[in-house]
Amino acid sequence: MLTTETLVGRACQSFGRLDVIVNNAGIGPISRFDALRVDDWDAMIDVNLRGTLYGIAAALSVFARQGGGHVINVLSTAGLKIVPTMGVYAATKNAFRTATEALRQEAGPNLRVTEVSPGFIDTTFTDSSITDETVRARINTQKEQLAISPDAIARAIAFAIEQPGDVEVGSIVVRPTAQD
Repeated sequence: MLTTETLVGRACQSFGRLDVIVNNAGIGPISRFDALRVDDWDAMIDVNLRGTLYGIAAALSVFARQGGGHVINVLSTAGLKIVPTMGVYAATKNAFRTATEALRQEAGPNLRVTEVSPGFIDTTFTDSSITDETVRARINTQKEQLAISPDAIARAIAFAIEQPGDVEVGSIVVRPTAQD
């Protein structure tokens, strides 16, 4: 298994530097609290919070050596509008939102930090991570009605990256127009 440190090292070796890291780790085996899926909770904390923190840790020393860089953390609108079944998932995303803001405040003038919060995006996320069948069916129905292309997220990330070095796009929310 490749670690984040290995990937950052390969980028530096191949391109001579690392300009941007996009932390997009996330799983969502969502369910109601009373389902007591504690192992799923632990997995979300490990991937959604720890995994993304490891990405930051791998890039910061490189950015410090280079005198700059850009950290982009992909969060979720689930952390902005709290709904049943998404409590632990939203908590992990909000914990990472807090870490992102702290990093921004600590970053200084040469490190840009951006958070991107996607809404319903047409991906396999629901099929690959939601373990509760009832919740999966409900979310898939909503996804079929609302989801937008992943290209929307890519364009938002590109927008943040393309800004001049003295411009930091702090937060971007990208969701379908019809999403609550």
